This record gives sequence, C-alpha cells and structure tokens, in this order.
Amino acid sequence: MAAKATGFRRVINATKYSMLGFKAAFKYEAAFRQEFFALIVACVIVMLIDFSIYERILLVGSIGFVMIVELLNSAIEAVVDRIGEERHELSGRAKDLGSAAVFLSIVLTVVLWVYLFACHFFPEV
Repeated sequence: MAAKATGFRRVINATKYSMLGFKAAFKYEAAFRQEFFALIVACVIVMLIDFSIYERILLVGSIGFVMIVELLNSAIEAVVDRIGEERHELSGRAKDLGSAAVFLSIVLTVVLWVYLFACHFFPEV
C-alpha cells in the first residue's frame, strides 16, 4: 500500500481531485452548468445594482450553495448508479432525497433573492 500524501503534497492532490470533480460536473451534469450560468448572471446583476457588500455575499453565496448541494446530489447519483442499474427502493430513496435537497436549496435561494430585491426596490413595504 502506497504511503498517503501529507503536508503540501496532500493539498496539491486534493486540489487536483477537486478540479477533476468540477470537470466531471461540467461534462455530465446539465443542472450544474445551468447553475454556473446563473452564478455568472447573478454576479453581473449584483454588481449593477447598489446592494451592500453583505447583500451581495448573500445573493451570490446562495447560488453557490445551490451548486454545492447539486455537486453532492450528483455524487450520490453516481454512487447509486455505480452499484447497479436495477431498481431498488433504497437507491430510489437516496436519489429522491438528494433531489429534495437541491429543490430546498433552490427554494431558499429564490426566497432570499425575492426578499432582498423587494427590500431594495420597495423599502416602504
């Protein structure tokens, strides 16, 4: 068994594996590509509108949160698919739970965006 990398070599290896994960997400996950596009659009929007730095962090960070949950959901789906293609109740449940997590993160993001935009453009309400 090969010795485990430690110190700076471990950080370099972890970064390499993370980049491979991003590459796989872009190649195989349409939802991740859509969320990345939403992140770019969000960055442009929050720079064009006079939001505070905290509001900008919340708005852009909320989409980043959706992307993180999407990556976790994709990892769950990949593992379940690796185990086998036959239908199994637990496999279906794992995929459904991952999908529900993505859905909740999107709902949270939409609520946050609507609330902050409403506060910004309609402060008297």
